[in-house]
Amino acid sequence: MQEKYIPSDVEQAAQTHWKNTNAYQAVENDPRFPKGKYYACSMLPYPSGKLHMGHVRNYTINDMLARQLRMKGYNVLMPMGWDAFGLPAENAAIAYKKSPAEWTYANIEDMKSQMQPLGLAFDWSREVATCDPQYYRWNQWLFLKMLEKGIAYKKTQVVNWDPIDQTVLANEQVIDGRGWRSGALVEKREIPGYYFGITQYADELLNSIDTLDGWPEQVRTMQRNWIGKSEGVRFAFTHTIRDADGALVQDGKMFVFTTRPDTIMGVTFCAVAAEHPLATLAAKNNPALASFIEECKAGGTTEAEMATKEKEGLPTGLFVTHPLTGQQVEVWVGNYVLMTYGDGAVMGVPAHDERDFAFAKKYQIAIQQVVQVAGEEFTTDAWAEWYGDKQKGLTVNSGKYDGLSYKAAVDAVAADLAAKGLGEKKTTWRLRDWGISRQRYWGTPIPIIHCDSCGDVPVPYQDLPVVLPTDCIPDGSGNPLKTRTDFLHVDCPKCGKPAQRETDTMDTFVDSSWYFMRYTCPDATDMVDARNDYWMAMDQYIGGVEHAVLHLLYARFWTKAMRDLGLVSIDEPFKNLFTQGMLLNESFYREEANGKKTWFYPNEIEVQHDDKGRPVAAILKSDGQPVQMGGIEKMSKSKNNVVEPKDIISQFGADTARLFTMFAGPPDQSAAWSNSGVEGASRYLRRLWASALKLSDTIAAGAVAATSAPAFAADVKVLRREVHLTLKQIDADYDRLQYNTVVSGAMKLLNTIESFKSEAEGYQFALREAFGILLRALYPVCPHITHALWQELGLAAEHGELIDAPWPTVDEAALVQDEIELVVQVNGKLRGSIKVAKDADKATIEATALASEAVQRFLEGAPKKIIVVPGKLVNIVA
Repeated sequence: MQEKYIPSDVEQAAQTHWKNTNAYQAVENDPRFPKGKYYACSMLPYPSGKLHMGHVRNYTINDMLARQLRMKGYNVLMPMGWDAFGLPAENAAIAYKKSPAEWTYANIEDMKSQMQPLGLAFDWSREVATCDPQYYRWNQWLFLKMLEKGIAYKKTQVVNWDPIDQTVLANEQVIDGRGWRSGALVEKREIPGYYFGITQYADELLNSIDTLDGWPEQVRTMQRNWIGKSEGVRFAFTHTIRDADGALVQDGKMFVFTTRPDTIMGVTFCAVAAEHPLATLAAKNNPALASFIEECKAGGTTEAEMATKEKEGLPTGLFVTHPLTGQQVEVWVGNYVLMTYGDGAVMGVPAHDERDFAFAKKYQIAIQQVVQVAGEEFTTDAWAEWYGDKQKGLTVNSGKYDGLSYKAAVDAVAADLAAKGLGEKKTTWRLRDWGISRQRYWGTPIPIIHCDSCGDVPVPYQDLPVVLPTDCIPDGSGNPLKTRTDFLHVDCPKCGKPAQRETDTMDTFVDSSWYFMRYTCPDATDMVDARNDYWMAMDQYIGGVEHAVLHLLYARFWTKAMRDLGLVSIDEPFKNLFTQGMLLNESFYREEANGKKTWFYPNEIEVQHDDKGRPVAAILKSDGQPVQMGGIEKMSKSKNNVVEPKDIISQFGADTARLFTMFAGPPDQSAAWSNSGVEGASRYLRRLWASALKLSDTIAAGAVAATSAPAFAADVKVLRREVHLTLKQIDADYDRLQYNTVVSGAMKLLNTIESFKSEAEGYQFALREAFGILLRALYPVCPHITHALWQELGLAAEHGELIDAPWPTVDEAALVQDEIELVVQVNGKLRGSIKVAKDADKATIEATALASEAVQRFLEGAPKKIIVVPGKLVNIVA
């Protein structure tokens, strides 16, 4: 056995062995694994080109899960691929003057080469890149199928337009009115595009959340809130407002939806969105209102932003009629009203809606209380939570509705509105259909041909895929497909006349909505085949909580659409979901006069500390000038606070990198990078190697058949009990994916082994057993060093290759104690301890305690009383 632990030698040898034996290629119905399949998958990465230690942490979580379950008898699939389409590649292409395809494929190779030294157990035979035509042809194929079924359709809608990136943005991609990538002020445009009817599945998507028992409750709540089912009443305020042609605007009815019809008698104003027809009409002769409307249109478009934004508005000078009282109600334009939700108008009840309350206070609009809770006083000075609680209180100041509870008031108001033909009960959803059209180049071409004679014609199935040209180099002026004549010009499939291809490409969430199914059958001649039925639904999905809404929701929808098209039989794609925490690191920057920040790598910085060791300032090593300390941030290439795995691997080895990231903290929580922590992980592995070397002869001598296991001396029994107690805890920690405490358990095992000095009966067997348990427990974290030591110590001859060695089982007999230790107190004060047989009677325990040196020193004469608490303590009362 090599005396010194050299990580590079150990890791290269192990990886060569695994590659030569094709160790990680999963096969359906593999008879070697009696417990059946287990599909574990990490969310596929975007090929940005550089891995950092945050990636290492994420993928090691999956790797530990896969390796341990394989040892427990499961046929484990752990694939990897690339979410390769998207705007970042176009932006990089503009910056580097190369095609997105060239940039993307180079990054894939680079990132793959950085992953491989980590020893991750990926089945690379199933690798998928979403920019491969043999992958995205099935995006196009399913699009056409959904088009036939009415799940996909085309419509014109107001969208967020980024004038710099020249593309439509989802509401979530607009931050403070600006594009999330370009920072440009977002414009509103009305353009045609293709949509997926995800709202057709709203009820099922909502109800089946209750079946996702293996998902974090936080994520299930986020899904419910995003779908946003609301039950209430949709009704109309009538009016006589006419447009320039003399026609009633919206037929004289301004509709609103409310979940609080019980408060309808408290309406003191109405507010409409900037795009509402009444706002447009009012702005024609009101320059101030027109200017305010333009400001609103440039603002954020998400409900989250509306909730935090200061409420602002202007009156339109228009009035509508309250449907029950007949009173005139003034109409305002409010920056917190979204045209994309409901009818773009709301009834203002400031006494019982916190948002309306803030608006009314600001603009001195009347606040009329119409709900009262017994024992509570209503005041307009400040908002109280009970004002908006629909489950409490009775209606007041509401005429015929006075004294009604919430439900009774809702029913009565809804009935009266229905009798007038002005309203009805209705269920609404926050969820909107998924707009998939993107006015950009690097994505899946939408398989539609525009013909002047035939209109929009689907590309025939036999002509798929519509292949995206890969040699375009975007210049930032828009979609280059619009000028790419060899792509653009085509004959109409129906009439044969000259026509043009659709130049919009699909939202990249389409690519990631089903890639995990293609992993199961990457060479299938159909979208999926029978192998998908074997592996799906996925047993464990791992990814960041930032994908808890859109990606997961779209993947769930896509699965249900595939089911309804007869492609799969499952209802939900992911049985269990684990959202890992981030790896954090210090960040440093300088800010220029124009506000632009330049970020520096931590190794470029010298941090200065005060006399108590606290960081107080930092300078850039290259020029000695100050930099700002940005604090602990998520590792991010944009902030240059990443640590690259190649640097850690070259200095300490891949196993050290893996060990540190797992030990840094609970996998579901964020953890800070620590250079000293990395060094500590390295020291532990060197200790492990040194201990194996020191005990190699003893371990070899302990190689006896289980049927002839020796009797054990008392201190050997203590060793085995400690080992199996620790194994029991490690088992529990593996089951709940608490891998930081798995590492703690492995460290404890090594301490237990190293502290054992006896050569009493059975010690060789016990040490061999203990070291075998340690190596198997540590193997999923540090596969290279454990693989090497397993071979060197001859354990493979007994249990087979470590990768498929049986997971160790707790020997319950070893947990049974012949002796127990009891605390001894004298007059309630701890004075020592005694050991007695586990079945010793009370008289024996008392006698042993009285005879102990600890008691003799503090006891004068006969005790007054002796209290024995079985299994715990003896208290001598003097």
